[in-house]
Amino acid sequence: MLIAFSVSPSGGDNPDASVHDAVAAAVHVVRESGLPNRTDSMFTTIEGEWDECMAVVKEATAAVAEYGPRVSLVLKADIRPGHTGELTGKVERLESALHSHELGRSQERRGIAAGRPDGSADDAAGTTPGAAAPDRA
Repeated sequence: MLIAFSVSPSGGDNPDASVHDAVAAAVHVVRESGLPNRTDSMFTTIEGEWDECMAVVKEATAAVAEYGPRVSLVLKADIRPGHTGELTGKVERLESALHSHELGRSQERRGIAAGRPDGSADDAAGTTPGAAAPDRA
């Protein structure tokens, strides 16, 4: 399973409302867990079994609670039994699909630029469909 979560304190005494120290404490817990993980500007995603992931979320939440009287936790899970490596696998499949989509759009644009409203691209000889190949000298 994948769990993406964001945990932050509220109601603390920090005048600039920054939560980076509290978030660092949570991310430290995640990294020490040994679970595959990735942190971006909004969420930390971890991968593992249900109980081990939830234990990490609980411990990270407790670490953040040290920074304020109240804690906010946002959690999203992708529960897909029997699948591992999804932290990177999902992104790799997305990138592959984007690449395929971009190739298709590129071919379509070339066909439109060549004056074919159906977007069909030139064949390898540089001719339009059904036309004879030009003589090559």
